[in-house]
Amino acid sequence: MNKPIIAVVGNGMVSHKFIEEMADSQDYQLLVFSEEPQLAYDRVQLTKFFEQGADSLMLGHESQYQQQGVISHLSTRIIEIDRGNKQIIDADGRSHHYHKLVLATGSYPFIPPIPGREQPHIHPYRTIEDLQGIQHSASQSRVGVVIGGGLLGLEAANALKTLGLETHVVEFAPRLMAVQLDDDGGALLRSKIEALGVQVHTEKATQSIDALDEGCRYRLQFADGSHLDTDMLVFSAGIRPQDSLGRDCELNIGERGGIVIDNLCQTSDPNIYAIGECALWQGRIFGLVAPGYQMAKVAANQFKGVESEFRGADMSTKLKLLGVDVASIGDAHGSNEGSLSYCFHDHANGIYKKIVVDAEGSKLLGAVLVGDNSDYGTWLQLCLNEMALPQPPETLLLPPAEGDGGGAIGGVAALPDSAQICSCHDVTKGDIIAAVDQGACDLASLKGCTKAATGCGGCGQLVGQLLDQQLEAKGIEVNTDLCDHFGYSRTELFDIIRIKQIKSFDALLDHCGQGGGCEVCRPAVGSMLASLWNDYILDDKHIGLQDTNDRFLANMQKDGTYSVVPRVPGGEITPEKLITLGQVAKEYGLYTKITGGQRIDLFGARMEQLPDIWRQLVDAGFETGHAYGKAMRTVKSCVGSTWCRYGVQDSTSMAIAIEHRYRGIRSPHKIKLAVSGCARECAEAQSKDFGVIATDQGWNLYVGGNGGMRPRHADLFATDLDDQTLVAYIDRIMMFYVRTAERLQRTSVWLESLEGGLDYLKQVVIDDKLGVCNELEQQMQALVDSYQCEWKTTLDDPKRLKQFQHFINSKRADDGVAFVQERGQIRPARIDIKELA
Repeated sequence: MNKPIIAVVGNGMVSHKFIEEMADSQDYQLLVFSEEPQLAYDRVQLTKFFEQGADSLMLGHESQYQQQGVISHLSTRIIEIDRGNKQIIDADGRSHHYHKLVLATGSYPFIPPIPGREQPHIHPYRTIEDLQGIQHSASQSRVGVVIGGGLLGLEAANALKTLGLETHVVEFAPRLMAVQLDDDGGALLRSKIEALGVQVHTEKATQSIDALDEGCRYRLQFADGSHLDTDMLVFSAGIRPQDSLGRDCELNIGERGGIVIDNLCQTSDPNIYAIGECALWQGRIFGLVAPGYQMAKVAANQFKGVESEFRGADMSTKLKLLGVDVASIGDAHGSNEGSLSYCFHDHANGIYKKIVVDAEGSKLLGAVLVGDNSDYGTWLQLCLNEMALPQPPETLLLPPAEGDGGGAIGGVAALPDSAQICSCHDVTKGDIIAAVDQGACDLASLKGCTKAATGCGGCGQLVGQLLDQQLEAKGIEVNTDLCDHFGYSRTELFDIIRIKQIKSFDALLDHCGQGGGCEVCRPAVGSMLASLWNDYILDDKHIGLQDTNDRFLANMQKDGTYSVVPRVPGGEITPEKLITLGQVAKEYGLYTKITGGQRIDLFGARMEQLPDIWRQLVDAGFETGHAYGKAMRTVKSCVGSTWCRYGVQDSTSMAIAIEHRYRGIRSPHKIKLAVSGCARECAEAQSKDFGVIATDQGWNLYVGGNGGMRPRHADLFATDLDDQTLVAYIDRIMMFYVRTAERLQRTSVWLESLEGGLDYLKQVVIDDKLGVCNELEQQMQALVDSYQCEWKTTLDDPKRLKQFQHFINSKRADDGVAFVQERGQIRPARIDIKELA
């Protein structure tokens, strides 16, 4: 029996959300039609296109749709709805039957009817194709102008600035973001943006766009008689609902456009639904993605038999525009009768905050924040849930009392379970509580099962507060102490060791600890001491802190033998060294394996063999690869411009230089790097803790990637860096990670949990917000200068070599290891390690 067909016209973010909501329903066949040549992508993050390419924006993937049984039609424009026969007709004349139809056609950019707007190098800012056109024009331009000073206009200005153009913003209103901000907030935003090098022109009505014979391509003539010359233009002057399909088939249309829907997202035809920016609900078009997601959920629920209604949506916004925090909540302009406003303006630090309250001062109606968005999550919940305000209400504008967990309102505990925490994915406080009850007891797993804080990220701080509050309520102590022997977190202990110049575990215990230490604090402190002072880890005062791997400078394998992993910087190795590795492996019967980190690992060495093996390797010019330690491991590279016809930089030389610089650096967890010689990314740099990718102008730096249990792509940190700046940034980030990460925390988790995330890290590393950049670089240089190959040092110390003997008075080997053949090589039989003990 054929399933009834739901046809979805349009495949933007809201359409994709509808398809996701229908994923667990097997009762319908879904057809989706996209005018664009690709499936859904993230329009909220459009500017990422210029740094990371179109792939970084993709939401929908054909394989994913196929798994769900969704049939997708790309580059297919629907031109007609035949309501009588329940058919839609595409531009090629093909008819497609439907039982139910969902219109998710979105909106189109409004381009004012200005004479000259049809000329080349004039673009809207809406689709990937628009961005490709902007990128092409920017490559042939020096000056760029954005017409429109709203949210998308400022995003477009950021794009032009990123592309290296002299950038101007032209706005008809007297201030930027006129819908969201008041005069004072708009003025501060303008001053901050102009300080970044973007010139702002308000109260300008463009009369014509005239071609020029010399200098710039065009001249914008304004109504006040002034003008502005530019090489290219981007229009971001608002949107209009894409309602022509509904209009042509005589669905009810609003007076100013938009397909009229009811609370079920149903149009005037009960078989047709409309969601997103094409839909008009109670006279309103919602231009944000979160209301569209709510509509998508409501529409999907109708087909799944779940009771659900759309009741409007909050239009509050929190953004970072050109690096400036901006937020608007509710009635930001105080248009409610009798409302009162309170303002706080910190001119010295560039911070503006305003709250709008009701006549009694008991409810928050709206707010504006510029320069500091830290109160956004708390204030939004106050407004949405109509919670009682502290008295007097202006105390909201003052810094919260220490330990109150969210201002003087009782924190997240005071929120009702129905409070919407994440508007992007419609996650309530109750949803988060349920997830914690089911075992999501850390931020990463909570995000994974609820999707909270994975959209715009604006609710991240509130989600973290709620998680901590729930853990405390369940009796799970949120305790950051390293262990029972130290009443400090790892970060606090690191600072104590650094500031007090403590050089041993015993000295640290005497200073701020108790007892004798444990399996948690001893290796953790050992790692911190190594990260700070770079002493020989097998020195008498340190050896007791090391685990088995570090104690024997080798990874113990599951059969009780050890691996030998010499360093091969950047994967480059000479024939002579290859021969040495082969000879050693043959002499000791070791299993050999080329690893993903471009090294050759030798497996199956017995403990007493390690010094003899390493003596041959050290004599041949090898040094330890630190595969046994929580340290910098490898720097993978492609062959770059030396051999590859696509390479634009010498990635191999850069990888070797980086590996030589950071070899032996001890850290909270292992660190891997990679350098790719071009955007084809053969070294897979974006999956590493630090990834470097060559560009025509230098190097792009990525941070926070890793494989393992939770694979994560690295985030783009900075672009087109010269060699010196690249190394300085890696120095700073690596040392800041070493200082501030938790015990055994990978860079990926550290970056996700870092308050302020990537933006804060940029402020610390690039802007030197904390004033520690010089100190971080000096600390790294001290580690670089004090590097030693731990195996070479060990081979020169007869006392240390004795620890590799099984018996105190004999060099006789342990005969408890049997050997077998495997894939043509001899390797130890898999003996349970407990038996060897």
